Amino acid sequence: MFYEPKNGHGLRHNPFNAVITPRPIAWIATRDAQGRDNLAPYSFFNGVAYDPPQVMFASTAGKPDRDLGKDSLDNINKTGVFCVHLVQEDMTNAMNVSSGSYGREVDEFSRAGLAKTDCEVISCARIAAAPAALECKLTQITRLPGAENYVCFGEVVGVHLNDECMVDGIFDPTAKGLLARMGYRNYTLVRDQFELKRPDD
Repeated sequence: MFYEPKNGHGLRHNPFNAVITPRPIAWIATRDAQGRDNLAPYSFFNGVAYDPPQVMFASTAGKPDRDLGKDSLDNINKTGVFCVHLVQEDMTNAMNVSSGSYGREVDEFSRAGLAKTDCEVISCARIAAAPAALECKLTQITRLPGAENYVCFGEVVGVHLNDECMVDGIFDPTAKGLLARMGYRNYTLVRDQFELKRPDD
């Protein structure tokens, strides 16, 4: 089939998210100016540069009582820092709990039953047992076409790797079964990987 998004797709559900899969999940921790911690998952996420290491995530909705988008984006815009975590299999339910729409007074770490600790470089909380956590400093927020579409870029200034995910000096995404987003309400787990050398290797 073929369709132009401006004319609609005619299907029961929008297939766009199902086409761009699997997507790694950025479980983003922020802290507001009053010191309240926030935690929320975003699946429009990826790394965008090596030197210096940089990541991005997109926020595609907003709250009427926030200056900029959702809590995460609003906090980042005001404090200039955030921490990105990867999600492992046994944290799936906690991740889902943290995706709820809560007021600023709610600590999603506590709501989801997650132990937290302080970051090393930035002023932000992080999930103590996460397979990996990236401490980031904001570089820019870009407004995209649409009602509440933003892309947030950050430079990675600190990296935490769970020792249980390290195998012979290599970070193994299969060790904890990293969670990834598919289309609709579906998810998948990283269970297998294979090596493929480039022609110039």
